[in-house]
Amino acid sequence: MNPKTTNFTHQFLDEASQVIAGLNIEAIEKAVAILAETRAGGGRLFILGVGGSAGNASHATNDFRKIVGLETYAPTDNVSELTARTNDEGWATVFSEWLKVSRLRPADTVLVFSVGGGNIEKNVSPNLVSALQYAKSVGAKILGIVGRDGGYTARVADAVVLIPTVNAENVTPHAEAFQAIVWHLMVSHPALKRAQTKWESVTK
Repeated sequence: MNPKTTNFTHQFLDEASQVIAGLNIEAIEKAVAILAETRAGGGRLFILGVGGSAGNASHATNDFRKIVGLETYAPTDNVSELTARTNDEGWATVFSEWLKVSRLRPADTVLVFSVGGGNIEKNVSPNLVSALQYAKSVGAKILGIVGRDGGYTARVADAVVLIPTVNAENVTPHAEAFQAIVWHLMVSHPALKRAQTKWESVTK
């Protein structure tokens, strides 16, 4: 084995351990409580993400619908509408306009998966910023699972789970990987979980 690559593997996994140790349990519990309230109140969950976080949003949408029984949508799953809006109206408003057509309301919750959380000044994920501004204007709840300093999402969210930065060189892979850890925790949480997952039921 190449010592250099082996050292990287050890380093990356050690960083992952540090990320787990640094997660804010109270923030996770608060987000779970808001999701439980959303379901109880007949609200819907909209999960927003760009790039790898869009892939996570699609996977999480399945889990919140199937395991939690919460009506959930990811705008990026509709590639035709996403690209039409990008082409005709611009990238910055693809999510906010999608939410308007879905008649986002106070009973609903918007969950953001993002490495940076959106930064309008640096023109990074302006579509997330626009969507959250719209969500705030209608009184919907906002949640985030984000990295770095959390960006705009962390500033306006009702609950935000910040993925700690333990190595600035690996912010993106840890942030996107731990989005999955946290949402799987949420859908498995006794306050939310309603349906048994397949392999656990087979084992029993």
